[in-house]
Amino acid sequence: MFIMNDKGYKVIEVGAKEFMCIGVSPPFDHPHISCNLGEENEIICSYCGTHYRFNADLDFMETVPENCMYSHVMENT
Repeated sequence: MFIMNDKGYKVIEVGAKEFMCIGVSPPFDHPHISCNLGEENEIICSYCGTHYRFNADLDFMETVPENCMYSHVMENT
């Protein structure tokens, strides 16, 4: 799962304990940083400083605000 912060939110709530922070959507994304909350409920991306907070009420693929998930389709050319 890839999470982006195009709007510059101070905190993004996530429903997963493991995800990749990409900063903003491509082509302006930063190196994809693995975020693993483990036993913690909050983490700050070491590259862009986005603050993530785990929310157990969210589904695995859900964020608050809801527009922070990045999905891409790999195409064979």
